[in-house]
Amino acid sequence: MKLSDFEYYREPSGVIYCGDCLEILPLLEPGSVDLVVTDPPYGINLPTDYAKQFNINKNTQGGIGRRSYPPIYGDDKPFDPRPLFCFKNLIIWGANCFLEHLYSGTILIWHKRNSEGFLCNAEIAWMNKGKGAYIYSEPVEANQAQRKHPTQKPEGLMRWCMDKYKTEQTILDPFLGSGTTAVAAKQLGRKFIGIEIEEKYCEIAKQRLAQEELALAS
Repeated sequence: MKLSDFEYYREPSGVIYCGDCLEILPLLEPGSVDLVVTDPPYGINLPTDYAKQFNINKNTQGGIGRRSYPPIYGDDKPFDPRPLFCFKNLIIWGANCFLEHLYSGTILIWHKRNSEGFLCNAEIAWMNKGKGAYIYSEPVEANQAQRKHPTQKPEGLMRWCMDKYKTEQTILDPFLGSGTTAVAAKQLGRKFIGIEIEEKYCEIAKQRLAQEELALAS
């Protein structure tokens, strides 16, 4: 198959491909990607019935964003990041779940929850350059009302990731989900390439990008 066979949406800022990234990545033009920023399935069978976990009525204000979602595609088997190692610059979330495949680099931490409980209060990413550790703080609750995907990250977090690389212009997310990486790249005036295997999330990402276009024009 050709790369164009997977094309779902295109605009001046970038393109979304719908399909398995393992099939699409070899079709990308060499040198077309400057930086990979992605939040893949961690391989942990994450329970996504949030309404049940929090025992919240979805019709109450407290239940906004804490709804039940379908299972995350691919989360039922271990994640292997090594197919992405062909790219020069990498930021991959969920690093603590597949440390055995990673080498020395920088640790990025999203501090997302101050309270102690049965859910973790931080998530960890691996950057394949440098040696330090850096923290970004934003409450996960601040993003709940707009959540379209069970593990959707804040746009500010993804912009923070991209700011670690000041000159890299084309951002690839091979596990695009609801499109946060693409939206953040667009907000920063950078180009994006998104790959998502589930068409329903490709459509959500397309809609979010269109809304961002309206916001930038206003």
